[in-house]
Amino acid sequence: MNEPETHDAPARERDRRDAERAASRARIDQQQTWVDIQIRRAMERGDFDDLPGAGKPIEGLGAEHDPEWWLKQLIERERIAVLPPALQLRKDDAELDGLLDRLASEDEVRKQVEDFNARVLRARYTPVDGPPLITMPRDVEETVAAWRARREARRAAIAAAAPTPPATRRRWLRRRR
Repeated sequence: MNEPETHDAPARERDRRDAERAASRARIDQQQTWVDIQIRRAMERGDFDDLPGAGKPIEGLGAEHDPEWWLKQLIERERIAVLPPALQLRKDDAELDGLLDRLASEDEVRKQVEDFNARVLRARYTPVDGPPLITMPRDVEETVAAWRARREARRAAIAAAAPTPPATRRRWLRRRR
């Protein structure tokens, strides 16, 4: 009696696995049907109308697979420029006066110039990677003085461009004799 029971155990286990697989397939089929219904309802409501790129081919479809596609799209979308240190410092040097002109206090200007000088010195003492470094540190006091002069020139231009208020008579102050 015991032998038939041990023979039936693998068969019962096999039947149980088959039943689980069938139930799993049924759930997947039902889920796919549910997803299809949700998509159809959204299309009927017009949720997919006027999406960006509607009616246009998908960019890069059919091209060779590039594992770094997302990184390239991020760089393009965010306009990230990755330059060698020497070129980045040249660019920063050219844009430094414009950056400084947006600052409001001398302390902020000094900190920016000192930070720029620290980056130049750090680049000078690291091995060259790319073109040679020709950017020189800036004199902090000269740069602050130039910033002050530009700020005063901007203030004078604004004051000159501002209309002068018309002279108003104050009749209520006059006393009649």
